[in-house]
Amino acid sequence: MTVLKLTQIGNSVGVILPKEVLARLKVEKGDTLFMSEAANGVTLVTYNPEFEAQMGAARLIMKKRRAVLHELAK
Repeated sequence: MTVLKLTQIGNSVGVILPKEVLARLKVEKGDTLFMSEAANGVTLVTYNPEFEAQMGAARLIMKKRRAVLHELAK
């Protein structure tokens, strides 16, 4: 378990992630993290599972309706 401390950042409050946590998440300055509520608190992940599901559906539609999309692109 890693203990994180809340700190004042301008008019907001933020959390500074130690290098070890950044390395474990495989992120660096400028990357995006997604937070979701969990039964025991919150979860930080490097991808958005909801967005990934939406993109999977979009890819399926694009594959099935390729000719229509090609015509619309003209």
